[in-house]
Amino acid sequence: MGAGEDNSVALKSKNGDLPPNDDQGPRPRKTSPKMCGSNYPLSIAFIVVNEFCERFSYYGMKAVLTLYFLNFLHWDENLSTTIYHAFTGLCYFTPVFGALIADSWLGKFKTIIYLSLVYVVGHVIKSVGAIPSVGDADTHVGLSMAGLLLIAFGTGGIKPCVAAFGGDQFEEQHVHERSKFFSIFYLAINSGSLISTFVTPVLRGDVKCFGGDCYALAFGVPAALMVVALVVFIGGSVMYKKNPPQGNILVDVCKCIGFAIGNRWRHRSREYPKREHWLDWAVDKYSTKLIKEIKMVTRVLFLYIPLPMFWALFDQQGSRWTLQATRMDADFKGFVIKPDQMQTLNPLLILILIPVFDLGIYPLVKMCKINLKPIRKMAAGMVLAALAFAVAAVIEVKVMETSMPEPVNNECRIQFLNLANGDVKVHSAGVTYNQPKLYDKDPEYIKWKLGDKAENALFLFTYNGKNASCYTQLHERNVYSLIIYPVNADLHCKLIEDSKKKPANGMAEVRFFNAGNKTITVKLNDKTLANRTGSFEVSDYTALERGSYNDLKGLIDDKTYSFPLGLVDFGASYTIVLHEVSGEMILANKSEDILANSVHIAWQVPQYVLISAGEVMFSITGLEFSYSQSPASMKSVLQAGWLLTVAFGNVIVLIVAQAATMAQWAEFVLFAVLLFAVCIIFSIMGYFYIPVKPSDLEEEELEDKEEKKQPPSDENMLQLTEKKTKL
Repeated sequence: MGAGEDNSVALKSKNGDLPPNDDQGPRPRKTSPKMCGSNYPLSIAFIVVNEFCERFSYYGMKAVLTLYFLNFLHWDENLSTTIYHAFTGLCYFTPVFGALIADSWLGKFKTIIYLSLVYVVGHVIKSVGAIPSVGDADTHVGLSMAGLLLIAFGTGGIKPCVAAFGGDQFEEQHVHERSKFFSIFYLAINSGSLISTFVTPVLRGDVKCFGGDCYALAFGVPAALMVVALVVFIGGSVMYKKNPPQGNILVDVCKCIGFAIGNRWRHRSREYPKREHWLDWAVDKYSTKLIKEIKMVTRVLFLYIPLPMFWALFDQQGSRWTLQATRMDADFKGFVIKPDQMQTLNPLLILILIPVFDLGIYPLVKMCKINLKPIRKMAAGMVLAALAFAVAAVIEVKVMETSMPEPVNNECRIQFLNLANGDVKVHSAGVTYNQPKLYDKDPEYIKWKLGDKAENALFLFTYNGKNASCYTQLHERNVYSLIIYPVNADLHCKLIEDSKKKPANGMAEVRFFNAGNKTITVKLNDKTLANRTGSFEVSDYTALERGSYNDLKGLIDDKTYSFPLGLVDFGASYTIVLHEVSGEMILANKSEDILANSVHIAWQVPQYVLISAGEVMFSITGLEFSYSQSPASMKSVLQAGWLLTVAFGNVIVLIVAQAATMAQWAEFVLFAVLLFAVCIIFSIMGYFYIPVKPSDLEEEELEDKEEKKQPPSDENMLQLTEKKTKL
């Protein structure tokens, strides 16, 4: 399930979901056809299908977004993470504007229609931007950013409307059926998320188009699902109950708070008596009932201040954790999982863990006489999320053991590839290296200190009692292979620059070094991998999917020879040395320059279990607690505040991604420590929080009903009284 993805309570109008029309009198409610003789309106089927398709569209697109930035737009990991979280944060800022549009101007139905059209246009632009032949790199970036901006306004704008619009379809007396609808609605959200996060990575990786991963298809299918969502929603139009917009309570709350602050500033002089609460300065314009309700809400919103840190960790499943998965072994005995498919675990685990906690863990804790209050549950959820990142840090340390160490200033790395028929001694800078021939042992990189950014290096070789020398220039922060090869009885050398980073997206990469004296063209299934002349030429790297390649062909003098390459593994980089022809085969030797991924991707499962359990304890409990602490008319304000905590959590991630220069494992530790510290602060705040009693809320609701029965009079409007808020 997505961060904060609980639409069972949406932003409502200030008079509730079903406000009367004050100018024309009460409007008779439209009766919708029922399902199979039940009390469920037939119209909700269209709404549930719409939500499933829309969530499939959103999460399917988002699942491959980080790898799209990394591999298609060729951004680095930090920039990819930054834009990913900027987009996610915007998706949780825009619901506030969607609610204002729906409740104050267009109504829920028209808001869903118009913003869904914006949503679809954004998806189409995003898909077109993923076609390599459309424009240059700047065009791709521009189209991608424009598409994401429209998608953010589309998905965020309809987020607070769809669930509330579904609730509008029920009669007031069908409370039980309405509750069941929200459960089905929640299931549609998770089902769409679960299926899409598994399917779209398959479309990206297993389907090839334009010579590589098919991001255009991976974005195009979610776009098609959003079109289906819109068509289905419009299809039920004649059955819907559509309530007119009646204003938004959030606007009144903001105006009241603004007036109280301004009035307090105007009366800051000591000649004016102090008031018990700063919100009491709004009593000159607003009713004491509204002020009292806002006081209740602001106390809960104060508890929201530490909450963004939880979402800062939670939403990294689609960015940092996905990038970690690309550096791991994803082979499950023949079945290979895509790195971005690991996100499927979260919605799957949520569906499993909710009944486990409700029916097992919570009753067991209660039997042990432990009072697990809501704030304690939320704090426990924070601890679980922090532990998830601690586990991720440990895994990252093991994962990085197979990566190429990044050279620093005044330093490079070099390995010696000995193609001679015996051992060669290499002398340089007062150090002697005994280098066995390549056939006997894979070479290893050594750290090479430089006196400056670039340095001329002299290498002396001893082979079969003969000496030879080689001059070459080394540059800092680079990785090299010095190939030592015999020509007649003499030794020669050739310096080639190696890849410094693992291949992207869990791929392998190979390059071919022609140690013969004739041109060799290497082909795989009619695809040319290399075309190298003799004189010891080396090809560029070619990315290959993990697998065994035993049917490569080498074309020499119009005659085709075969040679086996063997297994090329996840994340490895290979240099293939091609020797002379022996019969119908080309002799080849494979050197592993960058080690293959050795940590299995299944080691990510514990961190997903921990953070999913943390979400159950934190998110669901937090929403229930928040709504239990506020009057019915203010629940929409808390929903807006809750969504904004998710947005600000993503802002934290993008700030850290751009500002921090630490290793990835250290960044995971930093987030874990920060959340532990925030958990302590939140626990202290919760300790001093005095919960609102249900009787207080019932009293508020009774007062509200009494006020609705009595029409306002001039005397009531002019009488201003101060009441002490009962908390």
